Amino acid sequence: IPETGDPGSRFPLEGALDLDIGSNSVQAYSISPENEFFTVSYGSRSNGDKYVQLVLEKPLDREEQAEMDFSLIAVDGGSPPRSGTTQIYIVVLDVNDNAPVFTQDRYTVQVLENAPEGSVVLTLLATDEDAGVNGDITYSFSQAVGQSDSAFEIDSTSGEIKLTKTLDFEAARTHELSVRARDGGGLSAICKVLVEVLDVNDNAPELVVSSFSSPLPENSAPGTVVALFTVRDRDAGANGKVSCALEDQLFFSLRPAYKNYYELVTVKLILVKSLDREKQAVHNLILTATDGGSPVKSGSTTMQIVVLDGNDNAPEFTQSMYKVTVREDVAVGSRVLQVTATDRDEGPNAEVKYS
Repeated sequence: IPETGDPGSRFPLEGALDLDIGSNSVQAYSISPENEFFTVSYGSRSNGDKYVQLVLEKPLDREEQAEMDFSLIAVDGGSPPRSGTTQIYIVVLDVNDNAPVFTQDRYTVQVLENAPEGSVVLTLLATDEDAGVNGDITYSFSQAVGQSDSAFEIDSTSGEIKLTKTLDFEAARTHELSVRARDGGGLSAICKVLVEVLDVNDNAPELVVSSFSSPLPENSAPGTVVALFTVRDRDAGANGKVSCALEDQLFFSLRPAYKNYYELVTVKLILVKSLDREKQAVHNLILTATDGGSPVKSGSTTMQIVVLDGNDNAPEFTQSMYKVTVREDVAVGSRVLQVTATDRDEGPNAEVKYS
């Protein structure tokens, strides 16, 4: 009997035979034990034919009870009455009246961004209380957000979701997948899968210079801002926490500005000038940014600062005093002496005139 049978449905049975006649023949039928699903109906038709029928009183549900059995008892009208019994065995036939059901409506799973292609992200499970084809489930992606569908594939039979390529935390921190489970009768269910991508330290810090002053006058005051730059790391957490340092430098230092910005400034020295072109005309600085990941990654940039000359040196003669003897009859216009003076500055600041 199909489980879709409507209450009131009737199923004919073979009646009992009794060799007696009249009131001694079969008079009534009953079932034992009594149940809530079936009753027995019997009687005679207008043409005199007798009938026995099972009457369905309540809808069947194969998922609750797939089989049942009871006795059909025929009783005659004799004294004492005599009876006969036969067994009725009911098999409830399945119809596709149940849709698949996932164990959860929403799944959340975490995956490292460096998980290799082919890694299993999650294995979904949906169940269907129907039997046979009606209970066979296939899985597929129903809908994907953004480019998620290109990064994942699902096994239609096992419900296993795998990576088709490595993920990138910096490109997308989450992927939302919509998975459909469909049974053989066409009924389906949908669940959401949220894949959270976990960051690994796969990005080195970067230094981005916003402004840079070079050449720099050698008479620049201590604290003069030479460069403004920012450090950034696309990773998250400790992997993206960056510290910045200036390698082996006496004349310049780093000063935090705001957030992840730094200033490169000149420093004040006690015994010597902060900048002296005549001693060092070019300064090559190496700025290094280091993150807090494991293993540590770092990035660096080089700045070349040219010191611009200031007129901070007076000309110097080759001698502080020249002594020359001149004859009194020397002709006017004769060369008596040639003196030389030099200036450590450059350009116009080093052009010497004599008087």
